[in-house]
Amino acid sequence: MFYRPQDGHGLPHNPFNAIVAPRPIGWISTRGPGGDNLAPYSFFNATAYVPPQVMFASTGAKPDRPGTKDSVAQIAQSRVFCVNIADASMRQAMNATSAALPAGTDEFTACAIARAECETIDCPRVADAPAALECRATRIIRLAGAANVMVLGVVTGIHIRDDCLKDGRFDLSATGWLARLGYKDYTATRETFEMERP
Repeated sequence: MFYRPQDGHGLPHNPFNAIVAPRPIGWISTRGPGGDNLAPYSFFNATAYVPPQVMFASTGAKPDRPGTKDSVAQIAQSRVFCVNIADASMRQAMNATSAALPAGTDEFTACAIARAECETIDCPRVADAPAALECRATRIIRLAGAANVMVLGVVTGIHIRDDCLKDGRFDLSATGWLARLGYKDYTATRETFEMERP
């Protein structure tokens, strides 16, 4: 099969995000004039080591946020955000925060998720997350398409839950790294292996 995206694929569901998978989930928390916000983004990844940097992309818009979503709108104002890493045990809570709630709704409260304050930025974080990356936004880039936006940030602080450190390494193999596949599918990655670079 070959298709040009602009011509359509002819399948019951778009295969693109199933092809580019698994994708880590950036559970993005922000703070703005209307309050705190928490939402998951599966177009998320690290982009550099020194200084540590990350990105996430927001696709689509909300009726009460023309051209974007709450996370991006609040980052544009505050210039800070936190990336919370969810393990498989947090999948229901993470999914609950994907609801398109009205702007100004606090997902921490609405979804009964414990919050804590960040150390280096004025932003909440998920208190029980295995890891959280405090970030200062460096660029917000409009991408091709009506409401596609990429946010780049430098990591200014890193929280790691103590039980997720094993022999000096960050390890979620007991609960599983939560990742997005295509369609409505997710995975909990527990099996890992090492390879030496040539």
